[in-house]
Amino acid sequence: MNKYYAIAYKLYTVVNGERSLEEEAPASDPFIFISGFGTTIPGFEKQIEVLEKGQAFDFVIKKDDAYGDYYDERVIKLDKSVFTINGKFDEQHIFVDAIIPLQNEDGNRFMGQVLEITDDSVRVDLNHPLAGRDLNFIGEVVECREATDKEIQELINNLSGGCHGGCGSCHGGCDGGCGGEHHCDSEHSCENGHCKGGCKE
Repeated sequence: MNKYYAIAYKLYTVVNGERSLEEEAPASDPFIFISGFGTTIPGFEKQIEVLEKGQAFDFVIKKDDAYGDYYDERVIKLDKSVFTINGKFDEQHIFVDAIIPLQNEDGNRFMGQVLEITDDSVRVDLNHPLAGRDLNFIGEVVECREATDKEIQELINNLSGGCHGGCGSCHGGCDGGCGGEHHCDSEHSCENGHCKGGCKE
């Protein structure tokens, strides 16, 4: 059975015992997902699926069950020409800290964060923003019920559109929401919308 969940939570990352608030979904605007579709990290869904409406939670998902380790080799330099539109550098969408959609020659899509822009290159981090950190979720189940056929169909339609995000939400916009996908002319594998194994220049 696919269940419809509305979850209010605060997400903290934990590094060396220190907690840092990363994002929040208040009860007035909860995080919504339907179980069984893999739209959240497995550890999150596993913890939530045993709860009922109104129940509070406070759990930690270790990095290995979340977004894995942080890999330095997934920080790459791309030629600035990759980000040109009609011969001009795309300054509107390519700036430091921007989350940008990329696509390789095989059509695989993934997200990257711009770290640095120089005269001839753009340095991009292809690690997931929460890689290398344990995740502490604290919150409450706002709604929990069987999903309707309409809700399931809408989710399937969204998934076929290629929305990739962090903990199920769409960080930085969905495919093209950041001004269209730019292309990385390299081989890579893709996992949860992010590059796995790194891209080469």
